[in-house]
Amino acid sequence: MRTGEFKWKFNVIPRPGEVGHETWEDDAWSYTGDVSSWAPLSADPELGLVYIPTNAATIDFYGGFQPGDNLFSASLIALDVETGERRWHFQMVHHDVWNNDTPTAPLLMDVNVAGRKVPGVFQATKQAFLYSFNRETGEPIWPIVERPVPQSAVPGEQLSPTQPFPTKPAPYDIQELSVDGLIDFTPELRQEALDIVADYKLGGLFNPPMQKDNPEGLIGSAWCPGELGGTNITGPPAADPQTGIIYTISRTNCGWRTIVPGEERDLLLERPTGVTIAEFAVGMGTPNGVRGPRGLPLEKPPYSRITAIDLNTGDHLWWIPNGGTPRFIQNHPALQGLDIPPTGNINHSALMITPTMLLHTAIGDDGETPYLFSVNKATGERMGSVESPGLGMYGMMSYMHDGRQRIVLQTPGQLAAFSLPTKEN
Repeated sequence: MRTGEFKWKFNVIPRPGEVGHETWEDDAWSYTGDVSSWAPLSADPELGLVYIPTNAATIDFYGGFQPGDNLFSASLIALDVETGERRWHFQMVHHDVWNNDTPTAPLLMDVNVAGRKVPGVFQATKQAFLYSFNRETGEPIWPIVERPVPQSAVPGEQLSPTQPFPTKPAPYDIQELSVDGLIDFTPELRQEALDIVADYKLGGLFNPPMQKDNPEGLIGSAWCPGELGGTNITGPPAADPQTGIIYTISRTNCGWRTIVPGEERDLLLERPTGVTIAEFAVGMGTPNGVRGPRGLPLEKPPYSRITAIDLNTGDHLWWIPNGGTPRFIQNHPALQGLDIPPTGNINHSALMITPTMLLHTAIGDDGETPYLFSVNKATGERMGSVESPGLGMYGMMSYMHDGRQRIVLQTPGQLAAFSLPTKEN
């Protein structure tokens, strides 16, 4: 940054002769793109390492034209800041066809595991896994095991036979949609939900996308979390270096996508290129999934939650719904007279740790007004709140000015600043 002199380059899609090149079969490295870092990077100046969270390769939901595990997509990479040399890496999704971009910056925090100090780096994911590594060596703090996963029936698609599953910490949001996870506020709503999902193949984290007019005669498949579930870009986790606890905010969201032949997808384009790269592309479905009965969410609540995870032990300490129940659910005609538990908002939000509390934004108990909440970070108990001009996104910042602590919150279209009370008032 002092001279502007070019220093080094690291190819996240490895060139011939580089580590990982063999994971792009049939020369797919030469025409595939979009492996980059959507999320911010993190760095350890003492170790001289920068940590890069990468997203999935082009295109979402179909990878038949790029056989192989596709390093370094959906990975966490540690590079030497002086040379660009790879010190270590870990791929969290092999051959990603679920849009599981690594969504947020890695968190660097020292923890005490079984009596030994570990320099940790922790990566939250859309999959609702918190991957935990020694940030110097890349060694997992707790074992990560490769487990068999379902395979695709889409012509040309070759999924990895296994995917990596952390043994600790446990997932912090749902990782499967089954009939047991469907809305059940009333028997009627439950039956309507069953009727809706009858035309879909329900499944877990790595349930493969299905093509239109598939042999099973289904509309498509569902997997959880989906592309807007788990941890996502607008709701990064927060770490407390005093205690070794990480707080995640996650959304219960399942993916409902159906892929179509490429020529059918081209009909949506004003000027197709005339070049065929992929035989299939996403065509049906939305990021928010299938609408549930009478406009209600299809899944059981909570729709979003905050989870406290002790990274000294890998154990969950507590979780709470993220805010109140949305107004449209409170006022829904089919739910009047029912005792609906707090569902949490249907969104992510901002988190921040102070020495004494956890701050987060959410819609309040009235179901529509945004608030900045303070929570006891040891128990999850709500301590206080103040109305906010909007929901927070991406994060917050705090600083001292004139003897008072200030909180600045990013909301859509503006910044909102708050002053915490002094001891006197």
